[in-house]
Amino acid sequence: MILSLKDKATWLQIQRYWELLHVLMSRNLKSRYRGSFLGVYWSLLNPLIMTGLYTAIFGATFASYYGNSIANYMLAALTGLVVINFFSASTSQALVSVVGNGSLLNKIRLPVSIFPLSMILANVFQFAIGTFPLLAVIALINSKSMLNVVALVFPFMALVLVCTGVGFFVSALYVFFRDLPYFYELVVFVIWLSSPIFYPAAIVPAQVRQFLTLNPLSPIIESFRQIALSGSPPDLSLIWGALLSGLIILGLGWTFFRLWRHQFMDLL
Repeated sequence: MILSLKDKATWLQIQRYWELLHVLMSRNLKSRYRGSFLGVYWSLLNPLIMTGLYTAIFGATFASYYGNSIANYMLAALTGLVVINFFSASTSQALVSVVGNGSLLNKIRLPVSIFPLSMILANVFQFAIGTFPLLAVIALINSKSMLNVVALVFPFMALVLVCTGVGFFVSALYVFFRDLPYFYELVVFVIWLSSPIFYPAAIVPAQVRQFLTLNPLSPIIESFRQIALSGSPPDLSLIWGALLSGLIILGLGWTFFRLWRHQFMDLL
């Protein structure tokens, strides 16, 4: 089948985009871990330490919600922490990516979307190498089924979709409002506090719980926990809920990014 000139041009643009994305991802990871002993595994050290701290403080109190097992509580806290840490790191790095590369954009014509996306994908690589294998081992031990291990990919996809949508939105917004990082720290804290990470969702009063359902990370955390910790087959309703939430946020973030990006060069 012979491609038309238009198809060839489109294919070349896509190929160039992915080459640039690969270069930016590599640059980001090399600069982040240059001279580091543990490299990408530093991203796993933080949730492990925080898990130990939460278990020491809250483990005995909340163990009854996890089959009277402190070990189950520890695994549940770890699962929630790796999700919120991924969200916080990837979206915070995406936030400053467009403004941080403003001088480059003024010299070379590049697709602006490549900068927040490269930050997200650098964290995806980091998660896939450092954290995902640990979750896979936990899922395999608890469920004794490769189906559960494979199913972990779906809530992870939902997490990436959410982070990409938020990354597009905040990176575009930062071009206009340079105080945004200070406010965004507060937003991340609210999301962390409203996510059932170190506490079980069951302790939240019913009248408050309905507001917590607006947190896009909650269904992702619950899906990860159900697949990795319950020992039962994957719950498709949780998976679809997480993926739907991710697709909606990605769509909204990309829409705002496209609407605003023609104004970027005047402000960079």
